[in-house]
Amino acid sequence: LAVRAVVFGGEKLEIGDLGVWAGLEHLALVNMYGITETTVHVTYHRITDADLANPTVSPIGTPMPDLGIHLLDAAGELVPVGVVGEIHVSGPGLARGYLGRPDLTAERFVPNPYGAPGSRLYRSGDLARRRPDGTLESVGRADDQVKIRGYRIELGE
Repeated sequence: LAVRAVVFGGEKLEIGDLGVWAGLEHLALVNMYGITETTVHVTYHRITDADLANPTVSPIGTPMPDLGIHLLDAAGELVPVGVVGEIHVSGPGLARGYLGRPDLTAERFVPNPYGAPGSRLYRSGDLARRRPDGTLESVGRADDQVKIRGYRIELGE
């Protein structure tokens, strides 16, 4: 069997590191952004030649069909196209909260003013901007959290 696709996930994809993969014909390169609190995959993006030509950005794509992405500023308002905002996820894939951590649940799972009554948003702490075509680009974190080998680490702790 020939490899037809390589899916990247778990860490921020550095487009500049895809050189080895980029030259392989008939191979789809797909970047997926996901969060544990949203039952893993949130967005997907098939890497294009245009993405490979601009290795300084990390496109994470568009939401999976049953999820929504809202980029909000610190006041909870939607940011315009091209402006960085915190990723907030909506949809049926959201976790109920953190076991035994009602304080953290209340901080991260907030009412969704853009959805049906009673719906919620998950505040990811991840920052992104939306391109004019709707594709999201990851730009980093709003806090000091890093991931090492898949484990979240708070540098301030």
